[in-house]
Amino acid sequence: MQGNLEVDEKLFCETAKFYGELFALPPLASKIYSYLIFDFERKGIAFDEFVQVFCASKSSVSTNLALLQKAQLVIDINRIDERKRYFYANENYKKIRFDKIMQRMHTELKIMDDLKDFRNRIQKKDDEHDGKTDVYQSLLKKSIINIQELINKL
Repeated sequence: MQGNLEVDEKLFCETAKFYGELFALPPLASKIYSYLIFDFERKGIAFDEFVQVFCASKSSVSTNLALLQKAQLVIDINRIDERKRYFYANENYKKIRFDKIMQRMHTELKIMDDLKDFRNRIQKKDDEHDGKTDVYQSLLKKSIINIQELINKL
């Protein structure tokens, strides 16, 4: 890997695989994102460096950077004295990620409540099922509170 960053290749591969699976990213996008994580000094990575490091076409790099920006995993900055854009891993990705998790948990709670109401309207209560559902909903509610506390600290 020929670039301006010092990268541990084994750790890079693990990181690319993990974030590729976590965020359902195509291979080049996960590599770009992982490469940006190694920018510890936050100097930013220019577009041309991605093309060089990954031996990829400009259109492929552009498409994958756009995907990462749309997912809010990457931000770009134009410096005043240069025409180049520099890309950075979004420092707020943890907050964004947990916000999305909380949204899904809230949605699941609402769907579960709606299903429970519907089932109760059309048939007798199944106490065993309701008990397990109540435990699960309680866990979701506690998790939402814990995640919100974490987000407030970020």
